[in-house]
Amino acid sequence: MSLNAVRPWKNIYRRKSRQIMVGNVPVGGDAPIAVQTMTNTDSGDAAATIRQVIECAEAGADIVRVSCPDTAATTALREIVRESPVPIVADIHFHYKRAIEAAEAGAGCLRINPGNIGDDTRVKEVIRAAKDHGCSIRIGVNAGSLERDLLEKYGEPCPDAMVESGLDHIKILQDNDFHEFKISVKASDVFLSAAAYQGIAEATDAPIHLGITEAGSLNAGTVKSAIGLGNLLWMGIGDTLRVSLSADPVEEVRVGYEILKSLGLRHRGVNIISCPSCARQGFDVIKTVEVLEERLAHIKTPMSLSIIGCVVNGPGEALMTDVGFTGGGAGSGMIYLAGKQSHKMSNAQMVDHIVEQVEKRAAEIEAQPAEGEVEPAE
Repeated sequence: MSLNAVRPWKNIYRRKSRQIMVGNVPVGGDAPIAVQTMTNTDSGDAAATIRQVIECAEAGADIVRVSCPDTAATTALREIVRESPVPIVADIHFHYKRAIEAAEAGAGCLRINPGNIGDDTRVKEVIRAAKDHGCSIRIGVNAGSLERDLLEKYGEPCPDAMVESGLDHIKILQDNDFHEFKISVKASDVFLSAAAYQGIAEATDAPIHLGITEAGSLNAGTVKSAIGLGNLLWMGIGDTLRVSLSADPVEEVRVGYEILKSLGLRHRGVNIISCPSCARQGFDVIKTVEVLEERLAHIKTPMSLSIIGCVVNGPGEALMTDVGFTGGGAGSGMIYLAGKQSHKMSNAQMVDHIVEQVEKRAAEIEAQPAEGEVEPAE
């Protein structure tokens, strides 16, 4: 039985949205919330961009976006798509021909604002290309680039202006019988973003792509994104997300997963529960956790590990984790397996031993039959 079945206060009831496909990744409906990032290489450099896409995919990215500002980028996109292990979203702003070229190159999705790429004829050409090549569309409304008429109407970027912009772009697609789209209404201000997303969530059943745009540095942007995206996800809003950081795109993926893991919405890799450390610690908690995060980055199996410096909270936390280590005295601590006290281990050897135990437990979990499966007879 799921723990959430007996702990209803832990359930998040997701907004009902229709489902679309971004390449082979379902977005919306009951599909897992997809984690995205965006490359920051020169998109015309296929080799460098492919390397970064692969790094992001290995970190867990379900979808990767690539900017396509010129023909060099859309030319390279064909090779990037071919070599990518995940669907590629082509980021298009005002050049409708780049959108057509990206669709022809195999992009799984186009990030455009239909109203910004020209007259009806051009819009219809882009939509035809998307239909012909099985390409979905993300409408990307941004507070920093709202249409002039909306700024004049509302006086400044505000939730109502962003929602109206999004609905205007949706209407263009729907009027052209195109329904494979998702939408985002991003701002760098957490309050503005949250209000706009709540408004668009009430106004359409389209899948929603979450983001706090230009969130900032790794530390500051992580905090801002956790607050903004976390609250929206808690309300059940969001079908895919990107954490926008001035950092390595791999960090965006890691933070995205941590946000989802903290809410029980996605489970990937080792969830390390660790104390902040204090004078009671029996070993260097901070350094140990830092090393373990690096040593266990290759584990994709969802599981939990508690690293607690002393016996005040250590045994209690270990009761709820797959593997645990609690600091004691005389240079050693206690290893817990499946919530039960198992054996002592010296501080000098604990990191290697913990890694070994986590890898062993991950293999055991992977070997278990999936829910609903029947184990083969002996």
